Amino acid sequence: MELLSNLPSSSPLLHAPSSSPLLHAPSSSPSPKSRVRVSQNLLPIRRKPSQYFPISSQNRRRMEAPTTVRCSCQAGDNGSPTGCRIGEVARVTKETDVEVRLNLDGTGIADSSTGIPFLDHMLDQLASHGLFDVHVKARGDIHIDDHHTNEDVALAIGTTLLKALGDRKGINRFGDFTAPLDEALVHVALDLSGRPHLSYDIDIPTERVGTYDTQLVEHFFQSLVNTSGMTLHIRQLAGRNSHHIIEATFKAFARALRQATEYDVRRRGTVPSSKGVLSRS
Repeated sequence: MELLSNLPSSSPLLHAPSSSPLLHAPSSSPSPKSRVRVSQNLLPIRRKPSQYFPISSQNRRRMEAPTTVRCSCQAGDNGSPTGCRIGEVARVTKETDVEVRLNLDGTGIADSSTGIPFLDHMLDQLASHGLFDVHVKARGDIHIDDHHTNEDVALAIGTTLLKALGDRKGINRFGDFTAPLDEALVHVALDLSGRPHLSYDIDIPTERVGTYDTQLVEHFFQSLVNTSGMTLHIRQLAGRNSHHIIEATFKAFARALRQATEYDVRRRGTVPSSKGVLSRS
C-alpha cells in the first residue's frame, strides 16, 4: 500500500476495472479438458498445428470418446454466431487412431498426416477451397491396405462437421458447385438436411492413383455422409485422367460445402427448414 500511495492519481493501477487480472488472480488452474481459451470478444488463440494433437498414450486414452470444442463468440449482422463453429473428435479403434479438428470459419489452413499421401492431398483441397481449417492426424494399419484409415478419417470428419454445425440455425443449408480440372468436370450438390444419402456417379479409369485405391473415393464420401447427416450427389460430367477426376470431385465438394455452411443474411439466425428443426436422423 505504501507503493500505491506514491503513485499519481492518474495511474491506471489506481483505476483498474474490477475484472483486471492485476487485482484478481485465477482461483484455480484451467480444466485439463479445456483446449481453447477465449475472451467473450476475442477469436480463439491461434496455435501451431502440432499443439492440437499431442501424440501420447495418455492423450489417446483421455480422448477415446468423441469430444468437441466450442468457443465464445459474437453475433454477426444477421443474428448468427461467427467464428466459433469448431468440432474436435478422436476416434480410436484396434485398426486406427484418428484425431480431427475442423473449423468451419477458418482461412483454409491444412495440416493433414494420414499416412496416405494422396488422401492428404485431397484433404488439402477440402481446406483450401472450402476455407475450412482442417487438421487430421491418423495412424492406421496401412501395412494391410488404406481401407480402414480412409474410412475412419472420413467418419471422424463427418462427426466434426456434425458437431461444428450445431443446430444449423442461419446457414444456407444447400450447396451446389461444378468444378473443372483440365479435361475433367465434376458436379456436386448437397443438402445439410440431417438425412444421410449418397448418390455417386463417377467413372475412374484406373484402379490406383499412386498407391491410392480409387475405389476408396466412394467409400470416403459414404462414410462422411453417414456421420454428418448429409445428402450428397456427385456426378462426373467429363474426364479421362483419374487424378483430375478425383481432385475435381474434392474441389467441387469443398466449394459446395462452403456454400451450404455459410450464413444466409436474410434468414437472421432461423433454421432453414419448414419443420423448424434440422437434426441428424
